[in-house]
Amino acid sequence: MIHVAGAIDEQSRCRHYHEEVDIVAIKFKCCDTYYGCYFCHEEAAGHTPEVWLKEEWDTKAILCGNCNAELTINEYLTSHYRCPLCHVPFNPGCANHNHLYFE
Repeated sequence: MIHVAGAIDEQSRCRHYHEEVDIVAIKFKCCDTYYGCYFCHEEAAGHTPEVWLKEEWDTKAILCGNCNAELTINEYLTSHYRCPLCHVPFNPGCANHNHLYFE
């Protein structure tokens, strides 16, 4: 079962990141719940986030807001910011925040 928290639209956009390409939700390791971004987690979760360790990067922790596919962290990080299933582009600026989610 997919757990999604926070205020996101039908394509995973939140109030913090809501451009056309902001269609990725990230499952936070600490609570096994998808959020639109780290700000959304900070506002709603009530606990400190944990990053995914490299040895856990085969875990499905990325949700494409276009096709609702769950991607592994490896699939996401090697996708060149495009869903490998539906080919819709993701925001390449998200790379600036990878350290908040992934070791």
